[in-house]
Amino acid sequence: MGKVNHANNVKNSGSFAAGVRDYSEEGRHYYSPGYTPGEEEVLAAFRITPQPGVSREEAAAAVAAESSSGTWTTVWSDLLTDQARYAGRTYRIEPVPGNEDQFIAYIAYPLDLFEEGSMANLMSSIVGNVFGFKAVRALRLEDLRIPGVLLKTFQGPPHGIQVERDRLNKYGRPLLGATMKPKLGLSAKNYGRVVYEALRGGLDLTKDDENITSQPFMRWYDRFSFVMEGVKKAEAETGERKGHYLNVTAGDMEEMYRRAELAKKLESPIIMVDYLTVGFTAFTSLSKWCRENGMLLHIHRAMHAVMDRQPNHGIHWRVLAKWCRVVGGDHVHNGTVVGKLEGDRASTIGINDLLREDSIKADKSRGIYFDQDWHAMPGMFPVASGGIHVWHIPELLHIFGDDVILQFGGGTLGHPWGSAAGATANRVALEASVLARNEGRDLLAEGSEILKEAARFSPELKKALETWQDIRFDFDTVDKLEPVQ
Repeated sequence: MGKVNHANNVKNSGSFAAGVRDYSEEGRHYYSPGYTPGEEEVLAAFRITPQPGVSREEAAAAVAAESSSGTWTTVWSDLLTDQARYAGRTYRIEPVPGNEDQFIAYIAYPLDLFEEGSMANLMSSIVGNVFGFKAVRALRLEDLRIPGVLLKTFQGPPHGIQVERDRLNKYGRPLLGATMKPKLGLSAKNYGRVVYEALRGGLDLTKDDENITSQPFMRWYDRFSFVMEGVKKAEAETGERKGHYLNVTAGDMEEMYRRAELAKKLESPIIMVDYLTVGFTAFTSLSKWCRENGMLLHIHRAMHAVMDRQPNHGIHWRVLAKWCRVVGGDHVHNGTVVGKLEGDRASTIGINDLLREDSIKADKSRGIYFDQDWHAMPGMFPVASGGIHVWHIPELLHIFGDDVILQFGGGTLGHPWGSAAGATANRVALEASVLARNEGRDLLAEGSEILKEAARFSPELKKALETWQDIRFDFDTVDKLEPVQ
């Protein structure tokens, strides 16, 4: 078995330098093949690419140790505690099909390693220093099982799918949204006009983009005021409940609360935050504020691909999505499969279920490594957003079902007749697809025909179909699931 030399300035020679801990030595706690994890342990699946000369067992045990109670050498203070109680244990190793230099290590962490209700602590433990560990060339957290006893110390979504439907009085179909474009440069008044046009045309919700906060051309107070004027005007004209995701992302928590409070005063039903860029502690505080103040919370995942897109190193999006549900948002972006953003089909569908369902079984064909029971924690709407247009709607309905927000951008505002016409085209296409689905028609086989039939009675939809008939985003997926053996 190869050993790892962690001594400074010493090249790996396949054997340990004097005094360096052998993590996988027989009797050590960090490598325990055949160990049966308990129901109250946190389970992690890591994709590990070890350095040349480092055995799989040693690399896996080193990851378990460095992310729990171990360090690179034996220390006298080990004798002052019960190492067996606090050690992370690698209990199984599996090969990665088609990648001989990689393997999946399953690690069990004792519950006592984690502070209750602190996502920051959970992340510092499991994805902390170990990702810079020299013994591995690359490391990726593929999935995480959070036990119910720890899950119950978190709030979860402020409201969830059913409460949001009740508040908006919208049932039996996906919700329709749109991101305002251009994302930067509009004055507050013109921005409010764009919101009004899209909502009066048939959308349920509109939103700020991730990088709209309080720039010199449009300060947040003015944007909030003009946007809510547009929302209320659209509600009065259509007789429907409407909303706009007012982005409260800011440079400090006090400013985020100020913006949230104005949104509440203006009677907005929903606010938005970029949950990864503000950090999980700020996200937790805002989520709790939303539940206490009856405010829905939309989550944008800006920065996620920095961590999750590369298949060998980082954190898979399914883990970041789980953490979002644990801390608490009412909906979060989850790709589209058919649009302009990265997203493996099977993996995206699996993550949809992780966001919405009460309990999920392990299914490696969808990238789900562990059973996950959510213990009555409310579900979240996945948001399908990024390069979608009317031609995509039948397939999106097939992929996501009803509990989703179909969020357009250019696919609404890019309509040649304006954003109101684009919104009407979206609404007609969606309602026609839902009706056809409910009648038993095959959305994948008959989607184009369903849309063309509906366009006979909707000039807005007909024009939209003409405009985007040849627009597709057929690029290879970078992060694909391996075949299950």
